Amino acid sequence: MKLTLDIWRQKDSASEGHFETYEVDDLDPGMSVLEMFDRLNEHLILEGKEPVTFESDCRESICGCCGVTIDGHPHGPTPHMTTCMQRLRQFTDGQRLRIEPLRAGAYPVVQDLMVDRSGLDRIIAAGGNVDVDAGSAPDAEALPVEHATVEKALDFAVCIGCGACVAACPNGAAMLFTGAKLLHLSLLPMPKIERNRRAERMVAAMEGEFGACSLYGECSAVCPEEIPLTAVAAVQHERLGALLARKL
Repeated sequence: MKLTLDIWRQKDSASEGHFETYEVDDLDPGMSVLEMFDRLNEHLILEGKEPVTFESDCRESICGCCGVTIDGHPHGPTPHMTTCMQRLRQFTDGQRLRIEPLRAGAYPVVQDLMVDRSGLDRIIAAGGNVDVDAGSAPDAEALPVEHATVEKALDFAVCIGCGACVAACPNGAAMLFTGAKLLHLSLLPMPKIERNRRAERMVAAMEGEFGACSLYGECSAVCPEEIPLTAVAAVQHERLGALLARKL
């Protein structure tokens, strides 16, 4: 299988970037996009050229760090699937692909296809904690939680923080990510202790680095874990709840 790749090359965030074209003709349709990058880099190294920088870790749709933009689609053309799970069989032999980093003002390019997504980490650091006197280990059933509540919390806890939602949003908003974290923690008994303070801090961190929600829903459409748009609504709900609690 042969593909022509227009890949974004950029030395660092302070340098000008550009597209470079490569042809790779020894690909297998069963390969993932990351395996395609591996094959390309093998050729570049043998030719004494600089390999393309991209990020990956688990390659099992768990870590989310593999994200790139393929023909304008964060992660790739197949919806709700990370880049590492996108297979070449979805493309036709001889097809030309435009590959670039996840684009967002909050994601400075580190090099080539690798971006700095630490802004998402700072949202978590702002309030993703629970301050309790743990004492000795509690009994497993000391704090019962309804099964339906646990399942709902897990629906939002599955967010892997890949950042595709930010790249898909015209305004570079991180509402889906932030809402997913706020919701899953607010639904459970122990994290609920910090609910209002968490909402204030995390929303402030989000608004300090990311854009405002455009209400188009592109974020949910590209999310590999299919986080619903109710997570976006949760951001305003949690912030308003914190404001009202402060006034009481």
